[in-house]
Amino acid sequence: MADFRITTLIDALERLRSSRLLPPAVALLRQHTTALLTELNDSVVAEVPAFTESRDPVTLEQLAMHGPQHHAEIVRLLEGGPVGNLGFVREHARLRAEHRFPLEAILHAHRCGHRTFAGWLRQGMLLADPPAEDARGFVVGLADFMLEYTDAIGTVASAAYAERTRQLAEAAEDRRAELLNLLLDGYDESDARVAAVLRRAGYLEGRQTFCVVLAQSVDATEMGSPSRARRLADSIDQLLPQTLARRLIDVRDGMVIAVLSGMRRTSGWTAPAASLSARVARELATAGNAVLIGISGDVTSTSRIPTARRQALLAMRMAGITQRVVEFAATPLPQLMIHLAGEELQRLLPSWAGSLYDADDKLAGVLMDTLRAYADADMNVLKAAARLSVHPNTVYSRLNRVSEITGLDARSYHALTDLITVADARTGTKTST
Repeated sequence: MADFRITTLIDALERLRSSRLLPPAVALLRQHTTALLTELNDSVVAEVPAFTESRDPVTLEQLAMHGPQHHAEIVRLLEGGPVGNLGFVREHARLRAEHRFPLEAILHAHRCGHRTFAGWLRQGMLLADPPAEDARGFVVGLADFMLEYTDAIGTVASAAYAERTRQLAEAAEDRRAELLNLLLDGYDESDARVAAVLRRAGYLEGRQTFCVVLAQSVDATEMGSPSRARRLADSIDQLLPQTLARRLIDVRDGMVIAVLSGMRRTSGWTAPAASLSARVARELATAGNAVLIGISGDVTSTSRIPTARRQALLAMRMAGITQRVVEFAATPLPQLMIHLAGEELQRLLPSWAGSLYDADDKLAGVLMDTLRAYADADMNVLKAAARLSVHPNTVYSRLNRVSEITGLDARSYHALTDLITVADARTGTKTST
């Protein structure tokens, strides 16, 4: 307890002890202990909803035990005992912190105690039928003592609560870091200690689906600021509904990383839920233009989470101005292959690729658009023309132009595959830069 709290409490005690009306007041506290404690407990439960809303029987049990501790301490002090360190207050606050009970409710309970004890002490004083002047002096001294006592226990409780909350947060951070390391880096499935850690955290329960999300600011230098990186992590956390998935979220290696898990199905007889990664992608679509996000595909085992992390990293690297959120499972395989090939693919492109790019630029992109529409229409010229809102002869003309430039007939499956790959290679390069 702070020194100034001890000093002011001692001063208030000395003034109150000098009153000849204190002994009969304390005697009433001793004689009617059960009634006083019942009134105290009932008033706290009635006035502080948190005690009943918590639905934690342990909280109410410990509240019933805490009242007698205050009764014994107040009687001890008023009968001449020295001011102690209020260890029972400190321990109660630590227990409430462990149960995530609000500090404001604890302090409100202290105010209820202030009123209850002061009321019984005044009643005991009045039973002595004192002169008015003595009664006024006692009431003033009692008010000072109860105020200082309530302030003292509030200070002790707040400090103990904050310290225990900090310790719990650090422990939770350590557990989260350990879990993330195990899940993301992989582990030996025969390691009993690791299995125990994952089992306690619920990651070895059956019928679960996992996916990994990676996020980074468009301006990568912002991730070097711990506060900005943490804000991004918090925003990702807030965008995902609590009912969607359980999550482990942290900032590491200049990225926000999240391991999400949800039930694939409630039992072996029920249909599987929709893809977790697809549902996550829908929620993160509103993340805004200042962030790039990659989402892995679903995996059904913790042993596959390292693979999911690599998928999410690849997806995030494919994100860009035109597509801020990339879902690995929804990305076509050729696009993935082109991205992985990177600059090496650019060096291996056929000699006619540059001429095709130049001609397409001069025609405002219609050659590439026609090749993609023709492929999407399963090489049906009429359907491709409808997609492009042009005459079929226009499609034939553009395909012939491509053939003149490249020497490849786009109406051949293998030739069309090569042409689309070259077209996508240019798009992929632009997107990733």
